[in-house]
Amino acid sequence: MSLSIYEVKHGMLIREFNKYVREHPRFAAKIPANARIILQLEGDEEFNRWSEQLGRSHLEPGQPVLFVIIKHLRPDRSRIQSLELVTV
Repeated sequence: MSLSIYEVKHGMLIREFNKYVREHPRFAAKIPANARIILQLEGDEEFNRWSEQLGRSHLEPGQPVLFVIIKHLRPDRSRIQSLELVTV
């Protein structure tokens, strides 16, 4: 089963958001307990509609909803520190 482009983008944004939360505990402290977080990407209205629909489809009664609007992503960079190239 292949993933849609939205599912791939959503997975990447979740990973980045989780890293951000771990690195910024003051920000994390502002997130209400049991909140349904709906990730939004500034300027990507189609993805944002898809993400909101997905998030709202998993809401529990009385669960708070928190929209996180990601305004800018740095370019993805390799974490590899050293390589060796072997010719065969």
